[in-house]
Amino acid sequence: MSSIPTFIDISETEQVLPLNPSLTPLTPASALQCEELREYLSSLGAAIADSEGFVPDLREIISVCDVVLRDDVKDADVEAVLNSIVSLLIGSVPPPESLSLVVAFCDQMLKAKQKQALVCVRVLKNLFGGLQDVTEPRFRVYVTLVRLASISGQIALVFSDLALIKQWFPPAVVGVERVQALLRLLHEALVAQKQSESASRVLIELLSTYTEENASQARDDAHRCIVWHLGDKNTFLLDHLLALKPVKFLEGEPIHDLLTIFVAEKLAAYVKFYNNGRDFVESLGLSHEQNLQKMRLLTFMQIAEQKKEIPFDAIQQELQLNVDQVEAFVIDGKFLRTRLVKAKVDQLTKRVLVSSTMHRTFGRQQWQQLRDTLHKWSTNLAHVQNTVQTVA
Repeated sequence: MSSIPTFIDISETEQVLPLNPSLTPLTPASALQCEELREYLSSLGAAIADSEGFVPDLREIISVCDVVLRDDVKDADVEAVLNSIVSLLIGSVPPPESLSLVVAFCDQMLKAKQKQALVCVRVLKNLFGGLQDVTEPRFRVYVTLVRLASISGQIALVFSDLALIKQWFPPAVVGVERVQALLRLLHEALVAQKQSESASRVLIELLSTYTEENASQARDDAHRCIVWHLGDKNTFLLDHLLALKPVKFLEGEPIHDLLTIFVAEKLAAYVKFYNNGRDFVESLGLSHEQNLQKMRLLTFMQIAEQKKEIPFDAIQQELQLNVDQVEAFVIDGKFLRTRLVKAKVDQLTKRVLVSSTMHRTFGRQQWQQLRDTLHKWSTNLAHVQNTVQTVA
């Protein structure tokens, strides 16, 4: 633990036994560290009671350590005091006492305001790293880290890879429901910090924690997943959602019908759905105007899959635009900026010339097309190789 900055720095050479032999023995370092912490916290006005034995003493220190989370205490001092407590939690606390002390410390960290939240994140990352192979305390620390990173706007400091979450907290060990709660918390933090791609992955992972047997219990999460993906301005490809078991369980319901429209139908189908169910769409908290814009982009994308040259009048009809809106829609190039379609605008002939487009859905037909393309590419390469060998 030498890498963790602490409040004091002394060597541990021998034990100082407490008066009560049943209490955890103190080393000189632990005893002096606790004494220094007590004095400093008392100087800030903390009412800290006397206690005998290391664990009771540390518990008392933790119970008042939030006194450092004040605007008049320098960040460096806050970090040094809290890291000193972390060093004690990692190096000196016996396993039976570890969890309750870690939970108490995490609860104190959650009292941090935005100004101190980032400091607490750094401190808890030290604690998380020091609790190797102790799953339950690490889980408590990580949940607190996510909450604090959300407050400080720095979720990237505590989350980068879902594979690590699955490695650290297997559902079989931590519990499926608790892992699901963590994933919901992560999703909220990622959405708040506009990390759409990661937020989407977390939602998909959340739904994957449900099985065929309990898919019916996932209604709220499946509903949340669909609504978020529909409402996210950066998400256009949605066919993978239909394969998820909890989403399949919603078949026949309006929310599933709406998703199907965004996956494979054109704008006209959405307009019809909205006209027949305006109250339902609005109850989801979705913007009708934003839905129209996304469906126009998806409709154009579907047309581009079938035609390499698209006249303005076809765009006008399919996208339900006025004559003067077509050119503005095309020239503004919103559909081009999504990178879902690569195309050029020929204003002279009033056409859009498509060079390539992504598929809205990727099923058997698309796999066949990809196989044919790769086969053709392989054949052409072989022809080029034979030609080069002949010339040589």
